[in-house]
Amino acid sequence: MDIRTQSVDRDLLLELSGELDHHAARSAIRELELAVDAALPRRLVLDLGGVTFMDSSGIALLMRAKRCMDDLDGGLLVCRVRPQVKRVMDAAGIGRLIHIRQEESE
Repeated sequence: MDIRTQSVDRDLLLELSGELDHHAARSAIRELELAVDAALPRRLVLDLGGVTFMDSSGIALLMRAKRCMDDLDGGLLVCRVRPQVKRVMDAAGIGRLIHIRQEESE
């Protein structure tokens, strides 16, 4: 799992690529928390366009991101979700909790 971070104003973009399985999720959650703590963003965008596989451990990452942003009274957007990842998210009902947009965020 590779995570690229970009911060502009108070928006934080995390571009994830690779497989988001139980092996990668723990370090990805740690990187996410460190990035959020450093930037204190008003909006966090998770770009999943490079995620080739996700299991339920990826749901844990999404929920941790939501909790981090709720603690900051900020927003969370997930974008560019591939079909396999979308199926996992749909099975977990994530769309009811997190805003998902297929196209790339501005």
